[in-house]
Amino acid sequence: MEHEAHDHHSGHLNHGRHEPQDAHPPHDDEHRHGHRHHGGGETSWSTAAKATLHCLTGCAFGEVLGMIIGTALGWGNAPTMALAIALAFLFGYSLTLWAVLRAGLSPKAAVGVALAADTLSITVMEIVDNGVLLLVPGAMDAHLSDALFWGALAFAFLVAFLITTPVNKWMIGRGKGHAVVHRYHH
Repeated sequence: MEHEAHDHHSGHLNHGRHEPQDAHPPHDDEHRHGHRHHGGGETSWSTAAKATLHCLTGCAFGEVLGMIIGTALGWGNAPTMALAIALAFLFGYSLTLWAVLRAGLSPKAAVGVALAADTLSITVMEIVDNGVLLLVPGAMDAHLSDALFWGALAFAFLVAFLITTPVNKWMIGRGKGHAVVHRYHH
């Protein structure tokens, strides 16, 4: 299965030599969007924002679920936050796994792609949004029924999105992070 993902690169071989990627015309999606998704070139802010939003979606589901579970069980802030972070990683990775498994990767290869694509992005996002929650007065002690809880969480996710998007742009431009996932979206 892994060889299938590289079949579109078979035209890159010339008499047994591998030519530099820049020696070839860009793929169709590069013509349409005016940038490269595979790294080694300029990456648009739109591409980085979409990758960050994908990551944020998984993180948000995991974090909110973790907070609901921790609150329902009467846990303190530290164990609730630990569960929320663990579930943020689980859900973040799961969204990518689902996408690349649908593209035909083996489960083992899909796990590798998800780890490569999401680890730094989720880590930055979790550090930032949990850091913001710790800094907002009263946010850690707010209950699920409090507007402060949801307002602080929304603000934390916004700040995390704004800080993580440039990280993803940098990584995608170098063929890392979500650029790894884009290779399977043909």
